[in-house]
Amino acid sequence: MHVVDHVKGQPTQEKRNVLVESARIARGNIKDLAMLNVKELDALIIPGSFGVAKNLSTWATQGKNCTVSKVVEDTLKSFHAAKKPIGMCCISPVLAAKIFPGCELTVGQDKECEKWPYAKTAEAMKELGCKHVNKHVDEIHVDVKNKLVTTSAFMCNAPVHEVYDGIGKMIKEVLKLA
Repeated sequence: MHVVDHVKGQPTQEKRNVLVESARIARGNIKDLAMLNVKELDALIIPGSFGVAKNLSTWATQGKNCTVSKVVEDTLKSFHAAKKPIGMCCISPVLAAKIFPGCELTVGQDKECEKWPYAKTAEAMKELGCKHVNKHVDEIHVDVKNKLVTTSAFMCNAPVHEVYDGIGKMIKEVLKLA
């Protein structure tokens, strides 16, 4: 959607390619999501952050009325149909809320306060027909029926080690379900 200068906290005129940036950060063999073969993988993990809300979907500008990138939606539906676990943290559970009405997930708490500045996201997920389960930042929620494992991560103003603990629990649970 746009590039942010995180030193200034403001958008810049710079243009970047998500695939190229992913390869730079991961320093690995990055492929376009359209090339993903669900049969070759045991699980799917979708990290959060603004990229989910701005590039993988239009959540940042349209909230619950967002659209999800077709390739992302197709990928999620493929893993779900194959009954393979999906782990999601931070804002990424909104993708599941949009695609799998009736699923259970967490983005933390549903009462906004200094610690939980994005709690209104939980209400929007409920309006999409999902069950939001309040959890602390170092906890996860497992939707056994849909094989979804979610945690709030940076939806909470918490110490990094608590965010790390929640994400670690999510990864461990996804691996157990795989």
